[in-house]
Amino acid sequence: MNSAANLQTPSQAERRGFQRVRIKVYGRFMLEDRSEHPCQVIEMSPGNMALRTVRIGEPGERVIAYIDHIGRVEGVIVRTFQNGFAMTVLASERKREKLAAQLTWLANRHELDLPEDRRHERVAPRNPISVLHLMDGRQYPCRIIDLSLSGAAIEIEVKPAVGVQVTLGAMRGQVVRHFEDGVAIEFAMVQRPETLDAEFHALRS
Repeated sequence: MNSAANLQTPSQAERRGFQRVRIKVYGRFMLEDRSEHPCQVIEMSPGNMALRTVRIGEPGERVIAYIDHIGRVEGVIVRTFQNGFAMTVLASERKREKLAAQLTWLANRHELDLPEDRRHERVAPRNPISVLHLMDGRQYPCRIIDLSLSGAAIEIEVKPAVGVQVTLGAMRGQVVRHFEDGVAIEFAMVQRPETLDAEFHALRS
């Protein structure tokens, strides 16, 4: 993996000065062996970030990540922890300024997006049959009970644990609650009405 000449590693003093924010954003990353893996960013600053993922690289290993709402990020793994790792962010000053603005927006957005946000009307889709995909490749048929711009309730025989990352149709999210016949899912981002309508024939008659 080659980094651009203008990418800079933040100094220790700069890293201390970066404000970390807790966010919940999904993406994919590539390790030095060129294998790609899904991930969730749980904390990030313009100088470093922490990823939750099934595949954990080694300290010192170079990483290229593609993160929703943020784009391409390059860095080096500095430490590992259970179910994830932390990495530096290699970026120019201009890129770091852009990252700071993006992170501020994401942090404010997530303060408003509560699990199963009831501000969004829930409807029963005309096409309720779907498939729930897990990060490890497993998939299970399911039936959508109701759906909104921020989440869904599905009837499913196998109930993934709360907090597990899943994909419903093309919508990425995580399981936030169990109930008798299935699970509730919170989408990683609030969807557009036309996206849900195209995916599930959900919002227009």
